Amino acid sequence: MNNKKQTGRLLALDILRGITIAGMILVNNPGSWGHIYAPLEHAPWHGLTPTDLVFPFFMFIMGVSTYMSLRKYDFRLSRAAVIKIVRRSIVIFFIGLAIAWLSLTLRRLGGGRPVAEAVFNFDHIRMLGVMPRLAICYGVGSLLALSMSRRALAWLIGVVLVAYGLVLLLCNGLVFSEENIISVIDRAVLGTDHMYADTIDGVTIKFDPEGLLSTIPSICHMLIGFLCGYLLMQVRDNRDRICRLFIVGTVLTFAGFLLSYGMPINKKIWSPTFVLTTCGLASSLLALLIWIIDIRGHKRWCRFFEAFGVNPLFMYCLGAVLTILMSFIKVPYAAASAGSISLKGWIYKAVCMPLAADDATLASFIFAIAFVAFNWCIGYILYKKKIYIKI
Repeated sequence: MNNKKQTGRLLALDILRGITIAGMILVNNPGSWGHIYAPLEHAPWHGLTPTDLVFPFFMFIMGVSTYMSLRKYDFRLSRAAVIKIVRRSIVIFFIGLAIAWLSLTLRRLGGGRPVAEAVFNFDHIRMLGVMPRLAICYGVGSLLALSMSRRALAWLIGVVLVAYGLVLLLCNGLVFSEENIISVIDRAVLGTDHMYADTIDGVTIKFDPEGLLSTIPSICHMLIGFLCGYLLMQVRDNRDRICRLFIVGTVLTFAGFLLSYGMPINKKIWSPTFVLTTCGLASSLLALLIWIIDIRGHKRWCRFFEAFGVNPLFMYCLGAVLTILMSFIKVPYAAASAGSISLKGWIYKAVCMPLAADDATLASFIFAIAFVAFNWCIGYILYKKKIYIKI
């Protein structure tokens, strides 16, 4: 039994981060969006699936990691700390925009648009998304964490979540429609050309699951992770750490599920109950991983995820860029009406379908697993060479 007392880096933290990144790549890259196993799909509106956990888990871990990274500034709002936080937030935000631009540009080029029109037209770039949300939450959350006491942060989280819940209840926030306050604000500020179009039950509207208003509770999400990082690092024994995390996880999870009878759990609006439930589950899972990895010493099984966990944002961006390129590159395919098909489509139809005995859903899953494995190979090379790409 390995019950080390430590204040340094927890391997379990890297593993949970790696699990979430691998999960995000997996669920974002099925072979066919029309054929997906139910656990690998997001809940259409209210509800919670395993897929709905990966992004909030990463947000929680970002909060824990932020606590550890800000210790070197003694949690004071210094000039050096502000410069680093603002610079990193801007870089992450614009990487997200660059990925959105690349996707839009290649789709236009594939549609026969002139190069100049495809490359230099920014009128329809989606402004928000996973990376921009991470940037905003990291930046705002870090500055708040350096400006306020732990007790004040806890009160702020509670007040914001209650206020946000009231806004949702009073302003059609629980309804999937253009009258939803989240959609109304996004259309007014961003414009419909810069928003995500979502479809539920055959109805398509401009509704961004990473919208401006719903980013506010996601900042609270990150701050809950920050406070859990504080609880972790205030004790040196790993058994004390997991006790604290299990208590927090149990309280938050039960609170989220009980309150969901009046405020549904909903990822797309990032409802307060979604914040509580997913933070609680993430806290409990981190405690379990600390017990398995850092106390019991069972580490061999988790090496796969460590390659994702040590370069998380790079690995996520790598997966996004590879997906875009595979959808753009065309290869000959006799069965296609145009005589060619995207590289992704060719792999799915010509390779995965035969392996799955023409089971379309299984073939789609095989493609997703293979794509994660390919990304892991790149991440493993970086990991073995001790190359850590900081974003």
